[in-house]
Amino acid sequence: MDMEFEKLKAIIADVMNVDPNEITKDMTFAADLDADSLDLYQILMAVEDEFRIKVDEEKAMQIGTVEEALEMIRNARGEEQ
Repeated sequence: MDMEFEKLKAIIADVMNVDPNEITKDMTFAADLDADSLDLYQILMAVEDEFRIKVDEEKAMQIGTVEEALEMIRNARGEEQ
């Protein structure tokens, strides 16, 4: 079970008001989830709170897919441990 992915799905589902079971790693924030920059910012803030990490905002805004967001979380967590 991929706990980071499950937590990320819950955050995205909450912000975007979608079913977390419909979220896949290859979904794009813009095309598939119809997320705008405010949505992405809310997701970023929730990710930082949930995972207790600090994410570079410029890098975060370049993320296109759920998989890329997951990699960003794992990289940030790895750096802090």
